[in-house]
Amino acid sequence: MSTATTPLPAFDKQGDQSDPARVDAAIGSFVREFGRTTALHLEACVRCGLCAQACHFYVTTGDPKYTPVLKLDPLRRAYLREAGPFAPVVRALGLVKKPGIEDLQQWQELIYDSCTMCGRCTLACPMGIDIAELVKEARHGMFKAGLIPDRLALMDRTAQQWGSTATPGEDLPDILAEVSAEHGVPIPCDLERADILVTAAPAELGEHTKSLADAAKILNRIGVTWTMHQAGFDASNIGFNNGDLALQERLTRALIDTAIKIGAKTVLLPECGHAYGAARWEAAQWYGEALPVRIIHMTEFLDELLADGRIRVNPVGSTATFHDPCQIVRRGGLEAAARRVLKALGMELIEMKDHGLTGYCCGGGGGVVSNLRAAPLRHKVFEMKKAQVEATGAQRLVTSCGQCRITLEMGAKNAHWDKSTESLLELVADNLAD
Repeated sequence: MSTATTPLPAFDKQGDQSDPARVDAAIGSFVREFGRTTALHLEACVRCGLCAQACHFYVTTGDPKYTPVLKLDPLRRAYLREAGPFAPVVRALGLVKKPGIEDLQQWQELIYDSCTMCGRCTLACPMGIDIAELVKEARHGMFKAGLIPDRLALMDRTAQQWGSTATPGEDLPDILAEVSAEHGVPIPCDLERADILVTAAPAELGEHTKSLADAAKILNRIGVTWTMHQAGFDASNIGFNNGDLALQERLTRALIDTAIKIGAKTVLLPECGHAYGAARWEAAQWYGEALPVRIIHMTEFLDELLADGRIRVNPVGSTATFHDPCQIVRRGGLEAAARRVLKALGMELIEMKDHGLTGYCCGGGGGVVSNLRAAPLRHKVFEMKKAQVEATGAQRLVTSCGQCRITLEMGAKNAHWDKSTESLLELVADNLAD
């Protein structure tokens, strides 16, 4: 029977742990996450349902199982039984059933296939519960239990072996030489000293090499000393998405420790949302103090260069709408920066109905775009985004996240939609003024 008619399994599993061992591993991880903030959030929910209307998966399917707070049920049950103020009574009287392997298997779909950790539900919650953060914490337990989608597990193993999901570090010089030759722009690699350490997302080392070349074009224009380095170059951080804390720490440290080694004061992140979440906002927890380097997203970098007059751009003179990447805008705060860059490009911005902090996710974040099983849900979300883009009547669709760009391109291909998604970085590089 063809794969087109064979239903995909509802869950995947890795390793040879017994089912009871998987449950114990997951619950043990959950309990370690139950600090004061997590406890307050789990106690605070009043089941109002407002988070449902904030979730693109619920809105596009109408299926109540996609209500964000319901995705936390095994985590909540573990909290009530193991760490809540009445946990001994709850266990003794059997008031809350212990999560079982069936719960965790069902949960895999809910927190990996139908949650991008976009944070829109967090923004909507009247009690201030950070549902997206709780899902991320829950993924730590699922990884410990060996219950994550196989495709994400494969990427995890690749990154553990290579330090990147794209390529081993020793191959980076050859890849950069090829990109340099293809696009006619010098790309330094492994300099012993540099002011800026430049990092990449996997796609920039493959199908989107123009973005990497355009970053090099701009950096060479402003005359700074910069380099990429095989000891730390991939900023996408699959460990952040998967719940693999050990890998997340290793990949983050590779960037920062490499920057320190070469004397760089700045780590420049690519157009990648989860790179920003992992490196900009979570790196300090591995060091226990203020970071010795500045970590900055490409959008911030472009905004600052334009504001300081270090680069100028020729006006494009067309209308555009902007897709706000969740990790960069809603979770990261860079709502105004991208819009200032678009203004500098002379573009007339026509906002989507939901934009900025309330913009809907592309549908592929949090590893969902890499999860084949989630493709039908992704396509439903894309139809909503497509309708919002078309309603603006804008000539161009722009974003500042490579992962969003890939997700939107995949959605457009599936929907036979002819509008392309453009990179903010590439627009700036293509229109640099002499």
